[in-house]
Amino acid sequence: MLSLRKVKGVLLQTAFPATSKTLKVRKVFSVHQGAQSAYFSDVGATSIESNNVSETYGAHRSDIPDSDTRHVSGRQQLERTFSGIPSLSERTSLIFKTSHTPGGLQSVIQLFSDHGLNMTHIESRPNKLTEDLYEFSVDFEGHIESSRIQSLLSDLKSKDHCQDVYISDPTMVPWFPQKITDLDSFATKTLDAGSDLEADHPGFHDEVYRTRRSAIVEGAKAYRFGNEIPRVDYSESETRTWSTVYKKLKELYPKYACSQFNRILPLMEMNCGYSENNIPQLEDISRYLHSCTGFRLRPVCGLLSARDFLNALAFRTFFSTQYIRHHSRPLYTPEPDVCHELLGHVPMFADKDFADFSHEIGLASLGASDADIKRLATCYWFSVEFGLCYEGKDVKAYGAGLLSSFGELEYACANHRPAGGTFERPEILPWIPSLAAETEYPITTFQPTYYCASSLKDATSKMKEFCDTEINRPFHVTYQALTDSVLVDRNVKLEKNQ
Repeated sequence: MLSLRKVKGVLLQTAFPATSKTLKVRKVFSVHQGAQSAYFSDVGATSIESNNVSETYGAHRSDIPDSDTRHVSGRQQLERTFSGIPSLSERTSLIFKTSHTPGGLQSVIQLFSDHGLNMTHIESRPNKLTEDLYEFSVDFEGHIESSRIQSLLSDLKSKDHCQDVYISDPTMVPWFPQKITDLDSFATKTLDAGSDLEADHPGFHDEVYRTRRSAIVEGAKAYRFGNEIPRVDYSESETRTWSTVYKKLKELYPKYACSQFNRILPLMEMNCGYSENNIPQLEDISRYLHSCTGFRLRPVCGLLSARDFLNALAFRTFFSTQYIRHHSRPLYTPEPDVCHELLGHVPMFADKDFADFSHEIGLASLGASDADIKRLATCYWFSVEFGLCYEGKDVKAYGAGLLSSFGELEYACANHRPAGGTFERPEILPWIPSLAAETEYPITTFQPTYYCASSLKDATSKMKEFCDTEINRPFHVTYQALTDSVLVDRNVKLEKNQ
């Protein structure tokens, strides 16, 4: 549950969660170090990739460990799994200059291989004062105090064509999780506890309702990765509330929801217990999603910061509430609840394109600046929450804020008027993430502007391009599906996790 700002709802419009530039490389020459290849650009930029840091996300079942093992293995086995992942403290940055002669760089790279050191990143640029020199910055695995690195430094300094060899300090970046168990460190650091209600909440004066929410929230607080998600024994009153919402929205889905959603919802009914008379359990849904796209759910006890919420998406994890809106107003909620999460968000995570789209935003958020977090959260708002896509000439919804709001769903997608109780029409713009990222939006009314992609594949492709070219970080990350972790290619130091 992402937190962008303080929120109020309108009808079934739930209000929501608080809200290294890649250079084009032209091949000049290449070198090899085992499984590594470096390509050098004629604009002075250099990048290097290694096979052990190029694994793609696990979007297929065969890429992912058995989900049952994941839940019964326990914390000790999890720690053994993650113990082999290089930490950020095991990265070293080296700066040196070398003469611009044939084979000069190759002989330097050979030294890394000779000392058993694996490079993760290399950059080059011409020396500003001497045209015969090139400056190189190399990041590689290993701790600065190791004997292999000390020996490498000695050998580099003895090379006639190497000058000014020195170790550089790591770059400070905002804290971010490096493995999925790190999500436990901030899962309870909510901006608003789920048991805390505003005075205008329908359940504010209902002590029974408040006590019930507090009990559900306590279960979420106790959850840790690797455990089974606490099951909630929903009451008859809670189930009636769910049923009212479920039936109302199901009438509109065939007309206004995207084809992916309409394909998946019956599968959720078959595999996860979705029905008018049953509120499905997060544990059952999470296992099913994980078998489809590698995504999973985890319970949350309130609103998270935008940074924390988006960071979790990098590990294909979606934070979901378990409590439900007050029974006195089943078609209204001033906050995300289980109806919004399970009817709006969850089905789409079983679609590969949508799952990959969400994952791209999450990966881009790791270590991003506050300004870029705001831009990513705004893109999230106009896509994952309120995104539209074309199917032929028709506009269909894939965003959760629309799919969980019967009023705004009709307002955004219907050609006729009145729709959603209003004669007004929204502005529908083509999906351009760089434009969406700078767009202001209201939080207590229907959206005046929506962004519509030509397809979910198109939305994902444009979001990936935006993240690659416009989110500036001094490092890159690679997701490792088999260990639910990320590898970082540069020597960075994380700020203290607040």
